[in-house]
Amino acid sequence: MNSASHTSTPTLSDEEIIKRVTQGEKHLYENLIRKYNLRLYRIGMSIINDDAEVEDIMQTTYLNAYSQLANFQNKSSFNTWLTRILINESLLHKKKCIKRNQLAMASEKEDLHNDTPLKNLMNKELKAILEKAVSNLPEKYRLVFVMREIEEMSTQETMDVLDLGESNVKIRLTRAKEMLRNELSDYYKTTQLFEFNLIRCDKVADFVMAKINP
Repeated sequence: MNSASHTSTPTLSDEEIIKRVTQGEKHLYENLIRKYNLRLYRIGMSIINDDAEVEDIMQTTYLNAYSQLANFQNKSSFNTWLTRILINESLLHKKKCIKRNQLAMASEKEDLHNDTPLKNLMNKELKAILEKAVSNLPEKYRLVFVMREIEEMSTQETMDVLDLGESNVKIRLTRAKEMLRNELSDYYKTTQLFEFNLIRCDKVADFVMAKINP
């Protein structure tokens, strides 16, 4: 997704944007939303695996982050702080849905995977197989895989977000790759997994900004 901002604001650091937003330039918050939409979507999908619900969680994450922005201290990067909020919101949502999903599965056989066609893909079958394989990884391996391989977050960033030691991150990543290799014969394309196109990026950004500027 090309999350180009709709504003003409020169490139600013996260810290500068936060400072200016808290001083009243609310419109600049959209720059942060567009910058981190894809990352939050991919990580949210690794936990929830329902893109509509992930969009809702992303919106809640941005609004919660905005409401706490004045209290944000640079003990960690904004990216790390925002990702932690997203993960907490996702896990909370997942817990709330477990009983409901279990009851629904017991009463009728549901299709848990929506086969919605994804755009701009030369090989749709391969993409479906890859996304299913990643989604089927146990959560603790899936999270590390998405962060390190799909989002290209550093080992240190992943350690900070998940509160794990370096060896744990490396072990989980290795194990995730092994499980995928068994299913996919050592071939996967990370750049096309869990796309979040510009229209959907606009939707999240517009929703959050409308709440901030009623």
